[in-house]
This record gives sequence, C-alpha cells and structure tokens, in this order.
Amino acid sequence: LMCSCRVGGGLVQAGGSLRLSCAASGLAFTSYAIAWFRQAPGKEREFVGNISWGGDRAGYTDSVKGRFTISRDNVKNMVYLQMNKLKPEDTAVYYCAATLGSSWYHDYDMDHWGKGTLVTVSS
Repeated sequence: LMCSCRVGGGLVQAGGSLRLSCAASGLAFTSYAIAWFRQAPGKEREFVGNISWGGDRAGYTDSVKGRFTISRDNVKNMVYLQMNKLKPEDTAVYYCAATLGSSWYHDYDMDHWGKGTLVTVSS
C-alpha cells in the first residue's frame, strides 16, 4: 500500500512561519517512523528531521535545529512540520516519508513517500 501523504506548502517571507501537514492513509500509521526531506533547486534531496512511532523522539539536521519541530497525531494519522524563523535557504520541495525500518535518516531507508510540496521563502 502506498502512503497518500498530502502536504500543504506555500510562500512566506523570511522570518515567518509555516506548518506542513502529512496525512497518511493506507498504512498501519502507528508502526511507522516518519521523516521529512527537502530538495532545493539544483541540489540533492536532504534529510530534515524525523519522529519515532510514538512521537517521543525527534531528530533534526543541524541547519533547522531550534527552528523546526516535528510532531504527530496518531489518532488523526497526521504528522506536522512546524517551520519557524524561515530563511531563504529553506526554499525547497518538502516531502514526508514513512518507514518501518530502524534507520530514519536516509531516503533509501524510506518505504513510502508523499508527494512533495514547494515552500518558497522570500528575502
């Protein structure tokens, strides 16, 4: 089964905030760790952060620590990426992904992918 994750992106000014949501269906959601990735224009896709099955553990890449927060609602089958103090270098297509595996940091670790959404941060 494929994860039909829907994510809402948009345009925001530098210093602003945006929340992305990933709605999962067709999965045993609480069994999956969820990760967020992004791909900036002309660059390779990179890891942003992840959250454990129960939501008690989360990790982030250094460039977003202290600014981004991942959370999940296992009742609603939703995962959120709260992005604060956005910078122009955060401009990218953002993806959520789900994995049953023990590693949650690499795109090759992921079992299911949502469609990406573009986040544009203007200076």
